[in-house]
Amino acid sequence: MDGLTTTSGTETVGAGVGIVTLIFYLAVLVISIIAYWKLFTKAGKPGWHSIIPFLNLYDMFEIAGMNGWMFLLLMVPIANIIIAIMWCINLAKAFGKGTGFAIGLIFLEGIFILILAFGSAKYIGKQA
Repeated sequence: MDGLTTTSGTETVGAGVGIVTLIFYLAVLVISIIAYWKLFTKAGKPGWHSIIPFLNLYDMFEIAGMNGWMFLLLMVPIANIIIAIMWCINLAKAFGKGTGFAIGLIFLEGIFILILAFGSAKYIGKQA
């Protein structure tokens, strides 16, 4: 065809799917940033700490009533699973929630963080 290239319908569809995926990803990212910002402010931490890598993990462990430096154990295989589960349980307790909510945090963290951030849960801190 005289050296001209044409695009097929599948390339156009593929580009459309890519754009929709990107928009969805960005929407989830923005909602997550807002939710964690709100969660941090509920717990008495500066909201902007939620967008700083490593500082956000340190603060999240402190919010859950754990030693902030325990987040480093997330880099250790096998231990990271145990530490993440402990964090979910302690975070639920720090907001006055029970075991069922902790299980929700373990399996559907994104949804349950939204519930903590925008729901009526009050931060009560570490429970003995």
